[in-house]
Amino acid sequence: MKYHKIFRLALAALPLLSLTACDDDYMDRQPQSEIGMKRFFNTEEDLAMYCYNLYDFGGLWMYADDQGTDNQSTTDMTELKNMMQGANPTSNTVTSGWDWGKLRAINIFLDNCDRAQVAPEVLANYKGIARFFRAKFYMDKVKRYSDVPWVESEVGTSDDILYGARDCRDTVVARIFRDYQYAADHVSERKVAGAVNRWVVLAYMARHALYEGTFRKYHPELNLQASADRYLEMAAKAAKTIMDEGGFEVYNTGKPEADYHTLFESLDLAANPEVILARCFERNTLDNGYWAFMFGNYTPCPTRDLLQSYLMSDGSFYSAQPGYKTHQFVEEFKNRDPRLSQTYAYPGWELINTMNYAPGAGIYVQNFSKYFTGYHQIKGFVNNKSEDVYLSIDVPVLRYAEVLLTYAEARAELGKLSADDLGASVNLLRRRAGMPDMTLSPAADPVLAADFPGCSPLICEIRRERRVEMALEGLRFDDLMRWRAAKLLERVPEGLYFPSLGKFDITGDDIPDICLIPASADIPSEAEKEENALGKKLVYYRAGSLDESAATIFLSEGNKGRVLTARSMGEFRDPQFYYRPVPRRQTDLNPKLLPQLFGWE
Repeated sequence: MKYHKIFRLALAALPLLSLTACDDDYMDRQPQSEIGMKRFFNTEEDLAMYCYNLYDFGGLWMYADDQGTDNQSTTDMTELKNMMQGANPTSNTVTSGWDWGKLRAINIFLDNCDRAQVAPEVLANYKGIARFFRAKFYMDKVKRYSDVPWVESEVGTSDDILYGARDCRDTVVARIFRDYQYAADHVSERKVAGAVNRWVVLAYMARHALYEGTFRKYHPELNLQASADRYLEMAAKAAKTIMDEGGFEVYNTGKPEADYHTLFESLDLAANPEVILARCFERNTLDNGYWAFMFGNYTPCPTRDLLQSYLMSDGSFYSAQPGYKTHQFVEEFKNRDPRLSQTYAYPGWELINTMNYAPGAGIYVQNFSKYFTGYHQIKGFVNNKSEDVYLSIDVPVLRYAEVLLTYAEARAELGKLSADDLGASVNLLRRRAGMPDMTLSPAADPVLAADFPGCSPLICEIRRERRVEMALEGLRFDDLMRWRAAKLLERVPEGLYFPSLGKFDITGDDIPDICLIPASADIPSEAEKEENALGKKLVYYRAGSLDESAATIFLSEGNKGRVLTARSMGEFRDPQFYYRPVPRRQTDLNPKLLPQLFGWE
């Protein structure tokens, strides 16, 4: 079995404890009584069962968590897209996120766990797990609101904190990392698949310390730049502890064309040396609920901007290739970082698992549709028709790769990155992919220099490596926020380039597969469609501008150009949109939560 029986049973028992972890706001409500509270929190089993109820790690949906960024276009109206395209977003229209039920569940545990009849180190382990989840919970709140009320005990109806004010970011973040440090000092190192241990704690601690350190460094509106290095040092230290003591390593079997992709289609990640935390699944015990939502034209699709960030296989910039802006689909994949073809469906890729909406099985011909880029994602797509396989695929929640990238970035931001540091971090990932090593003095890529003005070529290249290695794993949005680079979200996500109307090879065999015709033309009947040299009928699309409703594919210049997904992405207001307002309903109930910050009303 993939993971210990007790862990499966604990997961199955979670609904029994759901009364303590509801999603209702508790800043403005009466507390619920807990059934049998006095008869609980007495044994280690009680502590373990309650803590399992706090688990909130992502599953398969992590592959769509980059939606709305420059990595992954989406047809959904995300919160930020609504803000950027709205006339005047306010605390009346931006209303999600102010939920505190999870914190109440954590604090109930911490208020009651001391009466358990267990050894001191056992109690400290479970306290550490609860404080880890509190730190993780609060970091998400700080990301949204900056200043939030800090609460570390169960709230009752007579408590003043129920109508308390927001604590300043500096105070809240200090308490977050106090919790993280306690957890790092007391949570067990024992590795049980799917369970929180010391290494999980340190990985999140490193991630969030890097976030806070870089956010403070690049956001002068906080007036916290002087303390940025404190958190960058913390990030580097936590990452280095994992590197030195955790026993993890980059998964590398010497197959640069496959090893990276294997991490995302594995039936058992429990023994994978790169995986710090996985969501473990097994059909008929705990199905992952898999379906191929990230593939084809459904909601998310990868962008041309992300594709162009991958280096050439010799380590040179793709942007240094003559005419790279007008490369067609087949040419875009030639001599590139092998991770590109393990993330995007490439020319000649074979589709096996058609599910219920993709084209038929065989060599895949890119499927085009309005408002989509035409690129398709295979990272996280399980290309196997067997339900026993695709419903049992494990999901890597935390990878050692991220820890290495965190270490390199933190050291670089501190001005302390050495050649040895690169060799022990970024270059391990490059070697897995068969790519040349990064050096301490890389050449400047004009594209990255324009995207990140004022950043050194070294910082830019580490950011590139993070984007490529962690592509479509849900980190890009936070990265753009902490780097103060959200203006990149104003760019309309683009897709493939077509130099004209007519017939085009998509599969890389020099035989045409699709035909673009004018938006005003009629698509031929099935009997009238032209066949290619393989005896397959061409797939026809009506191409036109965004103003031509009859078009089935939008091109930037109407009869040629880049595939467009939208007319405009709107405006990102800096610094306002790096934060969210406290919802008006909450400030009406508790005026002490005012004033709103950074221009919100």
